[in-house]
Amino acid sequence: MSTPPLPTPPRIPEAVHRRRWAILGVLMLSLLIVVLDNSILNVAIKTISTPEPTGIGATQGELEWAINSYTLVFAGLLFTAGLLGDRLGRKKVLLAGLIVFGIGSAFAAQSGSPVELIAFRAVMGLGAAFVMPATLAVLMNVFERDEQPKAIGIWAGGVGLAIAIGPITGGVLLDHFWWGSVFLINVPIVIVAVALMVWLVPDSRDPKPGRVDLVGVALSVVGLVLLVYGIIKGGQLADFTDPAVLGTVLAGLAVLVVFVLYEKRCDHPSVDISYFKNKIFSAAISAIALVFFALMGVTFFSVFYTQSVRGYSPLQTGLLMLPLAVAQLVFAPRARLVVDRFGVRAVCTGGLLLVMATLAAFSFLDADTPIWVLEVIFFLMGTGMAHIMTPTSVVIMQALPREKAGSASALSNTFRQVGGALGIAVLGSVLSTAYRNGVEDKLALLPADARHTAGESIEATLGVAAKLGPRGEPLVTAANDSFLHAMHVTALWGAGVAAIGTVVVFLFLPGRTPPEPGPKEREAEPVGAAGR
Repeated sequence: MSTPPLPTPPRIPEAVHRRRWAILGVLMLSLLIVVLDNSILNVAIKTISTPEPTGIGATQGELEWAINSYTLVFAGLLFTAGLLGDRLGRKKVLLAGLIVFGIGSAFAAQSGSPVELIAFRAVMGLGAAFVMPATLAVLMNVFERDEQPKAIGIWAGGVGLAIAIGPITGGVLLDHFWWGSVFLINVPIVIVAVALMVWLVPDSRDPKPGRVDLVGVALSVVGLVLLVYGIIKGGQLADFTDPAVLGTVLAGLAVLVVFVLYEKRCDHPSVDISYFKNKIFSAAISAIALVFFALMGVTFFSVFYTQSVRGYSPLQTGLLMLPLAVAQLVFAPRARLVVDRFGVRAVCTGGLLLVMATLAAFSFLDADTPIWVLEVIFFLMGTGMAHIMTPTSVVIMQALPREKAGSASALSNTFRQVGGALGIAVLGSVLSTAYRNGVEDKLALLPADARHTAGESIEATLGVAAKLGPRGEPLVTAANDSFLHAMHVTALWGAGVAAIGTVVVFLFLPGRTPPEPGPKEREAEPVGAAGR
């Protein structure tokens, strides 16, 4: 009679294993402030665009940069942040990131101009770059493999919680305090998170780390900044064929091509390009990027729809977005159960089809559409996202060995943030261009030097109309009609991007959950093994 195999010993120390759920709570608090900041900012966009003393008079292009300066620094440094966490210790990197984020938030709250706000948002992005990948990397090192999908689901649900809390918190703050309070609220949360982190969270690192790739980091940041700047500039000029726009975009793409070629030859790359030879890994990464591309662009214009066209306050706008967040919070932790039954491919394809349909539904909204229709759209969109983010995150994180958790998390978050940045830039530019083309004929009654500024966004047009008094009423109608048309065009672009993501996941993600590998296989698991 053969001797039954001995059970695989746990790889997590018992003391850490006992407090793993408390540790997850601390990690979610750290994640909360990073996501909370962007969801709060979405509600505050209209207020910040209002002239002083209510706001700081930011143009639509400056608003996009206030969002993208954070996102670009975040995305550009995630590679390095993941590697430094693996090398120096994830807890140390996480603490440093939280402190920098808190300092940046305090200064952003006191910004006296759009330029200052953009600069301090970049500082916040620097801190956030070291927070988000570390949270997921620590998670992978305090949970055994069989509990990781459940923990990642709860972690993803935390994103939904932040999306829910953010707009409502932002609305309450803007109803009672000045616009800078939406950034200042981060400071006490950072203080609590740092204290709990020091007390509860263990440190971990890669026993065989590589050197930091400074050249690769520089190339990625420069390439992304040039690319997104060119796209935003094209939207501001309403002309993507302008030589300055084309030159900047092509320069950005050229630098990113050099980045990829350099990484392939580098012996200590920021990102191992060979990871992407695995179709499952690449499809999961692409799905995350495409979903956030579509979502961030839609979130950007939906705030103007609810506040500028429909006349809701910031707090009411936050409450209107609650169904999106509740759906993510409810379904993200449970998505693993659906995956167990139907497989990753079916669940993610269904999720993307739902996101695509909800994006397309925005093209049917008008100024008098019953508001419950918007609520249903938001709820279904959140449901679709929950069934994409959790399964793809599990595929990505389990595709690499545990000691490379920082790198895997950095890759996932980088593509998420780059997708979001490009979504805001591209769809924001589509919105700006379509709006300007629709309203410019109605601006003839304005002086020539005021027409360009008035046509840049619906808020700019409404601001000019308010100064004109009764003579400006035709401008208000024209602004609303032009914005609705621009929103419909932009929504269809977002739906088209989601359709591309649907095809990608249907073709390349696995049809069912693979069996758990044995202990020896698990120790030497190659890239993408979890998805084979």
